Order: sequence, then structure tokens, then C-alpha cells
Amino acid sequence: MDIQSQLSLIKRGIAEIISEEELIKKLKQNRPLVIKAGFDPTAPDIHLGHTVLLRKLRQFQDLGHVVYFLIGDFTAMIGDPTGVSQSRPTLSQKDIEKNAKTYKQQVFKILDAHKTKVVFNSEWFLKMSSAQLLNLSKYASVAQILARADFSQRFKENKNISLLEFFYPLLQAYDSVHLKADIELGGTDQKFNLLFGRQLQQDFKQEQQVVIMTPLLEGLDGVNKMSKSLGNYVGIQDEPSDMFGKIMSIADVLMIRYYELLTDEDLEAVKKLHPMEAKKKLSGLIVEQYWGKHKREQAKLEFEKVFQKGDFKEVEVKTFVKDVNGVSLLDLIDDTQVNLKILLVLKGKNDFRRLVAQGAVKVNGEKITDVNFLIKADGTEHQIQAGPKRFAKIILKPKE
Repeated sequence: MDIQSQLSLIKRGIAEIISEEELIKKLKQNRPLVIKAGFDPTAPDIHLGHTVLLRKLRQFQDLGHVVYFLIGDFTAMIGDPTGVSQSRPTLSQKDIEKNAKTYKQQVFKILDAHKTKVVFNSEWFLKMSSAQLLNLSKYASVAQILARADFSQRFKENKNISLLEFFYPLLQAYDSVHLKADIELGGTDQKFNLLFGRQLQQDFKQEQQVVIMTPLLEGLDGVNKMSKSLGNYVGIQDEPSDMFGKIMSIADVLMIRYYELLTDEDLEAVKKLHPMEAKKKLSGLIVEQYWGKHKREQAKLEFEKVFQKGDFKEVEVKTFVKDVNGVSLLDLIDDTQVNLKILLVLKGKNDFRRLVAQGAVKVNGEKITDVNFLIKADGTEHQIQAGPKRFAKIILKPKE
């Protein structure tokens, strides 16, 4: 592939490149480049937000470059301070090893296992003496670290910032030095850390890495970045039908962004499709990526059966932690275990309130007028209908 074609592929869905001129220069060297991306094993599950970067790594593999999937098991013991308002809790070695193992199992649904070098930064940091580690601190100033927006804000608010956290961007930067990275990929929220890698490589007399930043994918709520803790995510290990239904629940305005960041489809062709057909196609494409064509068709048929033909979709929650005496329907909209927003393809709580006000919501065949209608968590089956074509059947059980 010629340089311009490579560049066009690489730039799709990218937020920023520092710098494009340096990237072109590296591509013209006509050699396998060292591509690095670091992941802290702080959570075991990978969702579509993570795959934006992973898909870009796969593109580099397909172009013949060497991808280092770096698991920051050493730096995870510090915790990345990026975007947080207080110190992160440290992880145990057992949790780190468990999460790292799960990571490796999932990433090869996207990356080519034969072309991926999985490395752990403990491999080099644990070999360094305390004097060598401390010596790295001479390459960063307190003023430079405090210039970070998150540190600066915490400093102004007189919130605790540990010296250990100061070391995090420095250690991440040293990963690039150790691997002699040509290119490092990361989200836009990692800009400070990524640029620190460029600086440290220069200090160590290496050619600076090109920094390529991917955007943060909005979650199903259309507002916040996709996050498991917010319950607005699609996990790549979600069941095909759940994955299909979740993606069908996103707002129409998000579709093109999802197409751009999560597929290789021609965007102009997608824009010509009817929104419902475009969304079904998007849902199917993503299911196919992780489950195959057969599961894609099954998920599509199940969705049409449930949401377009009036059958009830059943969700059984074996250990429901809320009060056995009752949980309001409104609370169940965004609940991470039940998530009626997904089951009923709602845009959010306001959408649900609107449907209730219109008299379009029924529970067990009875129209409800109160968004806080209580559903008992006692093992009783409840059939919920929102409008003429959206149905769910839930069984809530109390925590044993």
C-alpha cells in the first residue's frame, strides 16, 4: 500500500496526530515500525470503547508493523491518576494477574495473535534498582507534573496528590524508551502521558515516537464516555442478542460516530440508509466482529421478534440487591443488572417519563401513571410494555 493510502487508513477516526509530518517520515522508512499501546489491568472486561484503539492497532498489524500490547502490571500498582479527582486505590498482585489474563483472552478477538507481542512492564521495572528508579525522577520537574489539568485541579482544591502518582507518567514514558517505540497510541485523555514519552525518548537520545490519539467513544447514554461503572457500555463478551439490543438503543445522532470508530464501512453510503436500517446494520456488523455471521443473524431475528412483533424478552436476575419490598421502574431504567433502557430501547429516563405521561407504559397489562411504580423483588414475573412494540419480561429476586 502506498504512503497516502496507509495514511488515509491510519487517520480514519483519529482525534490528533503529533505529528503527521513525522508519521509520514517513519512510514517512508519502509520497515516494520514498533507500535506501542499500554493497558492497565484495572478492570477485567473490554468494551467497545477500548476497541477503538485496538482496531487501530490491528490496522497497523495489517500494514506489516510490530504491535506491542503492553500490560502495565507494574504501573497498575500505582494507578493511573488521569482524569480522577483523588488517588486511585492500589490493586493487589492477585487482581492484576487475574485481570491481565482476562485481557489477553479478549484482545485477540481483534488483534492478530501471531503478530502481537504481549509484554508486561514489570519485566524491566522489577529488574531496576531503587537507585535506578529514583534516577528517572531527574527527567521531570514538579512544575511540569503539576501543569497537568487533573493534578492542577486537585492541588487548587487542596486534595491529596501522592508522590507515587507523580511517578506514573514518568514510568509510562519510560516504557516507550525501553521498547524504542516509533508510535504510541492512546486516548485523548492520555495526551500528557503520551507526550511525556516523546520527551523522555529525546532525553535518552532516541528518535521521538509519533503520538496518535483516538477519541473517547460515547456510551449508550450518548453523553459520558463508555464505562462499565456507568452502565453505559457494550462488552465484547456480551451475549449476541444483548449486544445487538444495546446498540439498537443508541441515539440516531451517534450512529455515524459508531460506524466511523467501530467499523470499516463507507460513511457516505451509510448516510443514505434509513436510520432504522442503518442501526440494524451497525448492530449486526459489531455482533459479527465478535461472534460471527451466524450469531449476527440470530441476534437480528431475536431483536425483530421481541421489539417489532411484540414477543416478551425475558431477563432473570438471580441476585438482585435492592429492597425486596419494591424497586421503582424509574430506578430500573439505568440499573446495571436489569437496565430497562436497553431492554425497552429507551433513550433514557426522560424518554420513559414521556411514555408514562402518554399512557404508553403497561405493567402486566395494566396502564401505569406513576414512573415510580414499584416492582417487587420476590421472584414474581412482570411483563412490561412501552409503546406498541417494546416489551420485556423481568423476574427480580432478592439477594440471598
